[in-house]
Amino acid sequence: MKMRTALGLMVILFVVPVLGQQTQPAIVAEGGQPDERASARVLYWNTKQNTAAGQFAINYGRPVWKSVYEDAPKFDAMTKGKVWRLGSNFWTDLESCVPLRISGREVPAGHYYLGLERSADGSQWSLAFIDPVKVRAAHLDAFDILKAPVEFKVPMSIVKSETKEEKLTLTLSHPKDDIRRVTLKVEWGSLALTAPIEVTVTE
Repeated sequence: MKMRTALGLMVILFVVPVLGQQTQPAIVAEGGQPDERASARVLYWNTKQNTAAGQFAINYGRPVWKSVYEDAPKFDAMTKGKVWRLGSNFWTDLESCVPLRISGREVPAGHYYLGLERSADGSQWSLAFIDPVKVRAAHLDAFDILKAPVEFKVPMSIVKSETKEEKLTLTLSHPKDDIRRVTLKVEWGSLALTAPIEVTVTE
């Protein structure tokens, strides 16, 4: 009897550590190293007062376009009727200290997370605005953008892709004689979208 008890204890002492090694921890960590992140910004400068008059910027990670996206049925399955992640790693965000009007929609000064929504029939893309406060409360990563509630959307126009950027590229441009009229352009592989931005800046 004592022999059986001793053998049982030995089995327990051997098996339990092995089982413990196979158990995955509930929380793991990723990242910590620098990644490629870009920022498109428009700064308005008051030359009379020699100080900034306002600015806004879009900050985003730069994923590489994949060949699978060239397969129309697969690309449609990934994007149609969904909010698509705009960028990589941390959330793509818009930070503005001036009021904007994007595609005719008033966008108050503030901080927003951004995504891209494609209509169910695939004919329309929109810039999706997400409240960072709600994202923080839910501990959501941009990977789970489909779980994030969209506050509002603004339409974007589909344009011909001329450069076929390998990495996601967002630009903000304006004519020299009308600096308050800015064009946002999203270029990534065969995808190219634009949206007009009207900026409210006072002297």
